[in-house]
Amino acid sequence: MEGDVVEYRIDRQSGIPAYIQIVRQTEQALRMGVLRVGDKLPTAREVVAATAINPNTVFRAYRDMEQAGLVQSRRGLGTFVTRSLARPGAEDDSPLRAELTEWVARARSAGLERDDVMALVTAALDEHEHRQEHEQEQEEDA
Repeated sequence: MEGDVVEYRIDRQSGIPAYIQIVRQTEQALRMGVLRVGDKLPTAREVVAATAINPNTVFRAYRDMEQAGLVQSRRGLGTFVTRSLARPGAEDDSPLRAELTEWVARARSAGLERDDVMALVTAALDEHEHRQEHEQEQEEDA
């Protein structure tokens, strides 16, 4: 791929450093299967042109991802994905994704904004994890 697999968007109002936004967006693309092992990330020049951020910010994000083992820089060739984070159910055609997409559409139709949807999902995940921890504690006590 020629670096057009992922397109970074920087939210300057979020308070989250741009390099972290790049890392998170790359991780999300890896989890969703948008990026796969062997895919080439956009060059720093392409990211700078698209986002108007400092080249050092891009280099920092790419360096952090390389240290995490997600990508590898090849001098003169670019930066390539070396590890996937995709899990079953993340594919475009998976039933889980289709159900979630329908749920998000209903939530947005009900007037929920993006942050509201994210808060609901986070609360549901927290509740699920808390319930699992509680069940494990009960099993250990039994």
